[in-house]
Amino acid sequence: MTEPRATPSFANWMGSLWGYTILRFGMFFALWGILVLAGLEGLFAALLAVALSVPLSLVLLRGPRNRVALQIEARVNAARANREELDKRLDPKAADDD
Repeated sequence: MTEPRATPSFANWMGSLWGYTILRFGMFFALWGILVLAGLEGLFAALLAVALSVPLSLVLLRGPRNRVALQIEARVNAARANREELDKRLDPKAADDD
């Protein structure tokens, strides 16, 4: 699995998030279609497709979900590092210690 870049971009984060979302919706609609073709009624098939797509997505979409998590973690770490840098620059005690 590839690590996100040191300075994560909004486009990469949103791309991985939208990709995962599209895969989740695709899994739901595929299951719903299969259940309708199997003879189940529309609403019952939709509810069953939701119930089946949640555990299946945990197994089948592990890679895309991990990419989203890595992107979020990289963005949080970058924001934390930027905040620490800003705190160091604005802290009057840090200037006295130098």
